[in-house]
Amino acid sequence: MNHIILGNGPAGVIAAETLRRAAPYDDILLVGNEDAPPYSRMAIPYLLEGNIDESGTYLRKMPSHFDELHVRQLRARAVAVNTEKGTVLFDDGLFEDFDRLLIATGSHPVRPPIPGIDLPEVHTCWTLEDSRAIAALARPGSRVLQLGAGFIGCIIMESLVKRGVHLTVVEMGDRMVPRMMTPQAGGMIKRWVEGQGVRVVTRAGVERIEAGGSSPLTVTLTTGDQIDCDLLIVAAGVAPNVAFLEGTSVHVAKGVLVDDAMETSVPGIFAAGDVAEAPDLFSGRHLVAAIQPNAADQARVAALNMAGQPARMKGVLAINVLDSLGMISSSFGEWQGVPGGDGVEQADEGFGRYISLQFDGDVLVGATAIGLTDHVGALRGLIQGRTRLGIWKDRLMATPTRFVEAYIASQQVIG
Repeated sequence: MNHIILGNGPAGVIAAETLRRAAPYDDILLVGNEDAPPYSRMAIPYLLEGNIDESGTYLRKMPSHFDELHVRQLRARAVAVNTEKGTVLFDDGLFEDFDRLLIATGSHPVRPPIPGIDLPEVHTCWTLEDSRAIAALARPGSRVLQLGAGFIGCIIMESLVKRGVHLTVVEMGDRMVPRMMTPQAGGMIKRWVEGQGVRVVTRAGVERIEAGGSSPLTVTLTTGDQIDCDLLIVAAGVAPNVAFLEGTSVHVAKGVLVDDAMETSVPGIFAAGDVAEAPDLFSGRHLVAAIQPNAADQARVAALNMAGQPARMKGVLAINVLDSLGMISSSFGEWQGVPGGDGVEQADEGFGRYISLQFDGDVLVGATAIGLTDHVGALRGLIQGRTRLGIWKDRLMATPTRFVEAYIASQQVIG
């Protein structure tokens, strides 16, 4: 059996390792298109901070790791798939045959159609090559403008501050991390970040970027304000890498649509990680959950099915944990609430504490928290387990910080 895994990020690597254990004698080809060993994008901020070197981002530390697993590696980019013949065409003109195919091609950063976005001092922060360019320009005292205060933007932000730059963050939403934080929680993070010396401009975008007279760049915001800077970092979100599937019978919406076995509309072709659009744990609707733990779970399930060992995902759970200059925040599941559901929120900004719980009946379906780090896994456990809380729902509505007690009580009932 010939297996091709397109993408050598966390999903691709875990799939290759799982597949090798499940199918000791099958041929496995792991394909990546960057000039580097398989690495974690989530480690790039630590690289920019100087805490690690580039080898510290590598997913597997031994250079011989994949050779010892008898996993072939190829540096190339897929440009087309023939689902009938079972072939992949790569950008160097070569073909590879497959019996089973895993699409783990991940995402790419979105570059909005802004005049001047291609100027040399404008960069995304997604690859090792990007990190080298940013490190060269983000020197102590440099003026840096960051477009976007979402999850990726907030991760980058801390590394920039530690490099000693003068940082301005521009976000089109009304708060920071608007796609994972409630209005009150996002506002708390904004005020905290500003207290650390970062200028944050919300409800604004970038209208145009020009080569400056007294500075490398002059950036005009949609508010009309102009900002001079040495470096502009675009952190405006990501989109799944699916262009090479155009014209195939693989169904694609935002990402590659898969079922609970991670199989696409074409038998024998699977998808996992940031590129996959899988059923949600609660609603069953398809969504892209671009987080590394989700990628790992999906990769294992996909690989087992590729090896003929039936496995199923119980459903995707949205999980986000973020460190914004020392303020730890998290959100799980349907954090924004569900139609007809109940919710409660409690804040103590003076102590950097916030919690929001969202219910569907007596089941906790979503949560947002700030500064509650010790036992936040209990929130995930209650949500992922679809635990019926009974009398504990009313107790949590009255005192939402008692979620650990609720979790312990529910485990005793299950036991």
